[in-house]
Amino acid sequence: MNAPEKIHFTRKQRFEAGKLEKRLCRLVGEAIGDYGMIQAGDRVMVCLSGGKDSYGLLDVLLKLRARSPVSFDLIAVNLDQRHPGYPERVLPDYLDSLGIPYRIEVQDTYSVAKRVVPDGETMCGLCSRLRRGVLYRVAREMGATKIALGHHRDDILETFFLNLFFGEAYAEIKGFPIIPCDLCGSQPTLQRKQVKEMLREWEKRHPGRVESMFRALSDLVPSHLMDRKLFDFTTVRATGGASGDGDKAFD
Repeated sequence: MNAPEKIHFTRKQRFEAGKLEKRLCRLVGEAIGDYGMIQAGDRVMVCLSGGKDSYGLLDVLLKLRARSPVSFDLIAVNLDQRHPGYPERVLPDYLDSLGIPYRIEVQDTYSVAKRVVPDGETMCGLCSRLRRGVLYRVAREMGATKIALGHHRDDILETFFLNLFFGEAYAEIKGFPIIPCDLCGSQPTLQRKQVKEMLREWEKRHPGRVESMFRALSDLVPSHLMDRKLFDFTTVRATGGASGDGDKAFD
């Protein structure tokens, strides 16, 4: 596969695209500064899934690195989980076109998930944990000091609306070669409903789910929130060991 064709825009479209790019870079830069996510000398492993969020993350980090007052390295990593029909040349060709270092890690987690998860049940939970374990190992092997993941923070209102209004637009502007996540088969996209209706439907289909979510709010991990008064993100450093205050149930 060749590098994606350059998209041609009108003058107004280029202006709007430039505004969007500046806004995304500013917000990511502010988050990095506020929470001390990147320090001088860091080797940041950027995890690429082939989706618009991870493409956008890499694109913005490349732009920020070029203008950053501190020096840090970026290396892109993709996990090829060997699910049928995966377009294995899309990401290598794209990354070659950028001229940045990368590693494609091949691990057949698809077969593991298919063997372990009963038919008709979702593989997402197990797949996520298997994928995370592989990425942690690869990070250690490459000497990465930070792992960058293109996760949404939909529980935070501002970021939710930012993703809702701007995520698709930026992916279209940049012409990223999107790889759909069809590991579990095609899943139809439901029409977005009002939150109240969604909760009512969930409770109808799965009695007790609303109460379960409510109870979850009473068992919070400070590092999963964004309140710097509760957790000092700027002092977090890689230690090579698990932390009791760390990522215990993110997936």
